[in-house]
Amino acid sequence: MDHRAVDEDPFVDPVHPHPEERQRPVEDSTLIAGRTASLTLGTDSLIVLDEGFAQRKRWNCCGLLGNESKTTHAIPFYNILWAELSHFEISVRYARPTAANVVRVSTISYPVEKPDHPRAISWVEHLLDRAYGESQRKKRIKLLVNPFGGQGKAQKWYLRDIEPIFAAAHCEIDLQKTQYRAHAVEIAEKLDVDAFDVIAACSGDGLPHEIINGLGKKADARRALRKISVVQLPCGTGNAMSWNLNGSDSPSLAALAIVKGIKTPLDLVSITQGDRRTLSFLSQAVGIIADADLATEHLRWLGSARFTYGVLVRLLQKTVYPCDLAVKVEVATKAEVREHYRQALNDRSLPDSRRGGPSSQEAGDENQNITRLPELRYGTVNEALPEDWTLVPYDKLGNFWCGNMAFVAARNNPFPGALPNDGCMDLVTIDGDISRWKAIQCVSGVETGKFFDMSHVKYRKISGYRIIPRDQKDGYISIDGERIPFEPFQAEVHRGLGTVLSKSGHVYEAPGVVSKSGESSSSLRA
Repeated sequence: MDHRAVDEDPFVDPVHPHPEERQRPVEDSTLIAGRTASLTLGTDSLIVLDEGFAQRKRWNCCGLLGNESKTTHAIPFYNILWAELSHFEISVRYARPTAANVVRVSTISYPVEKPDHPRAISWVEHLLDRAYGESQRKKRIKLLVNPFGGQGKAQKWYLRDIEPIFAAAHCEIDLQKTQYRAHAVEIAEKLDVDAFDVIAACSGDGLPHEIINGLGKKADARRALRKISVVQLPCGTGNAMSWNLNGSDSPSLAALAIVKGIKTPLDLVSITQGDRRTLSFLSQAVGIIADADLATEHLRWLGSARFTYGVLVRLLQKTVYPCDLAVKVEVATKAEVREHYRQALNDRSLPDSRRGGPSSQEAGDENQNITRLPELRYGTVNEALPEDWTLVPYDKLGNFWCGNMAFVAARNNPFPGALPNDGCMDLVTIDGDISRWKAIQCVSGVETGKFFDMSHVKYRKISGYRIIPRDQKDGYISIDGERIPFEPFQAEVHRGLGTVLSKSGHVYEAPGVVSKSGESSSSLRA
């Protein structure tokens, strides 16, 4: 949502006028409220014109343009949570910024004369249309709180930062606390998905992983994963899902993003290992990244610094992780990745048209299409390698990192080419014997945006892979930050199998390999 300030004329944007506003006269967009005020639907904001503002000692109701001399103030449509006419008063509730990363619910109210009621009712509906756009109003949310998340502060953050925003937006909430590991898997598996629009995890990234796998266990797994949107309210140490979809790890900003979120198909990845099949939404790692994440659990008190510490220790030791690797490449070069991303920026097709269709095996059975998980095109890790795959020895692997989302943590964007539903995983491989200086550059490059363009970083888009660790008795493999046995495993992506809520509806809230204006990331830094 564009949050441009209102300049000389707050009612007209000469650059990007809204189509409806071009056709609707200004007088139809304006509601007279009392003797000295009016409310106008501007281009991207509700314009509040109140002569009383200038007479007040200090007015900071909207928290946006707090200037004593101003009589006109703007509330972005994105921040508006609800509006209604009750008796002789119109009320607008909105998310008011109180700090850089905090919003709180606030209300403005004005009297409306009885003869103006029919017009006021219509005006309120137009306001809500502008405020919500493609997003669903009054979402029904099954909310799971991990009471141990955020060092035990998840429930406190929910009550202070999240619940008031949902209440003001007239969302229906069914709250349940998780009691033990994998409890969310059980809850999601038994959930009546027709009773809810959203299942929200008030936690770190572990609970969304459990929820998705719980939905994947349902008898109508495919329908469930498409029907209900899985979201994260960031209340843990790892909040990657929220960074990617909400653009923040602030609980209140994430709550606002979910209220206004647009239903978005999300690729999910099947991981087969032994006789097990699990679903991944975030990333898979073998090598330095997996070690740095999972082998530093005892250092959680360091916060995000524990991950940096773990990476640096292993980089300085020039640790290698021998394996045999086979991949199904879809986009082979960085130049092609950029072009692939550029095309996705211009894709404004409806969400369901961006989901993967049934395979030829499934096409004849419509009932199966909505009940079971998709067939594995490439088989499992226990089966013969697909004919067009080649298993290649990789003796000096330093890092194998495969991502389905861009951010893996705050400011850590190793997969700038990642897209929510392009039917690809983004694969990064780096040799373990590169110089220590280059290795350290990789660490800083993930945060500065230079990682993708580094010559020693191999970046491809793939649809499947098999990796077989060797020459080690034990080690770490990370799937969405969760440890799995140190054994061979295989992965393949399913386009648009899952569903989330995002701000844009088609890209992540992360700097990409191409800017939102279409310019490549390298040219932007030049």
